[in-house]
Amino acid sequence: MGTASVFGLAVSTSYIFLTSLIAFWIRKFIHRILNRDTLLRSVLLEFVAAAELCASCFELAIVADNYGILAYAVYLFSLTIWWGYSWGSATACPYTHLEDVIEGRTDLRVALLICWAEIGGGLAIFRYINYLWSLEIASVHKGRANAACTADLQVHMILGALVEAGATCLCRLFSRILGDLEPKFSNYIDAFFGTSLVVAAFNYSGGYFNPVLATALKYGCEGNTTIEHFVVYWIGACLGSVAALTFYNRYVRPFTQKSKLH
Repeated sequence: MGTASVFGLAVSTSYIFLTSLIAFWIRKFIHRILNRDTLLRSVLLEFVAAAELCASCFELAIVADNYGILAYAVYLFSLTIWWGYSWGSATACPYTHLEDVIEGRTDLRVALLICWAEIGGGLAIFRYINYLWSLEIASVHKGRANAACTADLQVHMILGALVEAGATCLCRLFSRILGDLEPKFSNYIDAFFGTSLVVAAFNYSGGYFNPVLATALKYGCEGNTTIEHFVVYWIGACLGSVAALTFYNRYVRPFTQKSKLH
C-alpha cells in the first residue's frame, strides 16, 4: 500500500469518525431536551441512527473498493461494536419493529412511523456524504460524488432474496441466543458473527441484511429493477427476521430460558 493509499484510508477513516462524532452529539442533545422516553424521542433517535449507519456504510463502500474486503470487515466489525454501545434502544432497522409488533410490544402505527423515520434518515444523509466526496481530498473520492451507482446483486433475484433472508435469520437468531445466555464479550461475538455473514454474502447480494441500509445505498442503482430491490432487500430480510423469531420462540427459547435458571 503506497503513501497515497495510506492517505486515502486516513481520509475515509476521518470521515467515518466525523460522522460518528456528529451523531453522538446529536443524540446527546436529543436526550437533553427530551429526557423522557417518548415516541418523539424514539423517532428522532432512529432517524439519527439510520443516518449514521448509512453515512458510515457509504464510506465503507469506498474502503471495500480500494482496500479490499478484509479492511472493510475490520471497519465494519469496529463500527458494529460502537453502534451497539452508542445507539441505546435504536436499531436503524425496520424488521426489529416488525418483530415488536408480532410479539405485542408495540403498535403497528408506531412501528410504521419509526420505520419512516429510519428511511428518512437513510435517504437524507446522502447530501452530507456527497458533499464530503465532492471535496475530493483523497484520490479514492475523485469522481465519486457524481458517479452513477451500480447494484450489488450478482445473482438471480430469488437467490438474492434467499441469501438476505437466510443471513438475516441467522443474525437475528444468534443475537437472541446471545441475549439469553449473556456470555462474556457478547457484543464482540455478535459483531464478529454478523460481519462474517456480511463478508460471506458480499459477492451475492452485497450482504445488507437491513432494508433501510440497502435502500439508502442501492435503490435506483443501475442493474436492479424496483421489484428486484424490494423482493431481495425488503421481503427477503423481513421474512428472515420473522423466520428467526418463529424458530426461536418454538425451538430455542425453552432451552435458553432453562439454562439461565441453572
